Amino acid sequence: MESTRVDRWLWAVRLTKTRPDAAAACRGGHVRVNDRPAKPATTVVAGDEVRARVGDTTKILEVVRVIQKRVGAVDAATCFIDRTPPPPPEASAPVARRDRGAGRPTKRERRVLDEFRAGQG
Repeated sequence: MESTRVDRWLWAVRLTKTRPDAAAACRGGHVRVNDRPAKPATTVVAGDEVRARVGDTTKILEVVRVIQKRVGAVDAATCFIDRTPPPPPEASAPVARRDRGAGRPTKRERRVLDEFRAGQG
């Protein structure tokens, strides 16, 4: 077993919940193999770089071992090297935000907001 389909590999290493989800991600253009768009039937071999958008993040994985059957999470983690860069640090400045649909601020909330805005600049 030296190569397999990319949709099957993504499902086997637990990047997607189901194989149809992996195939849909490929058809939607969310998966690239070696910087080329991947169809579900694109083959992957050890040493390939797979970029897959999962949720809001793009995972960059290097294929270490090719598997075709879904295995446990511990075994699946040994099949790839995660080369995803760490996310950028989030802004440390607090943001004044109210819940949508909360209505108009009360007099007390308005004073707190005014104090907050005055301290910002």
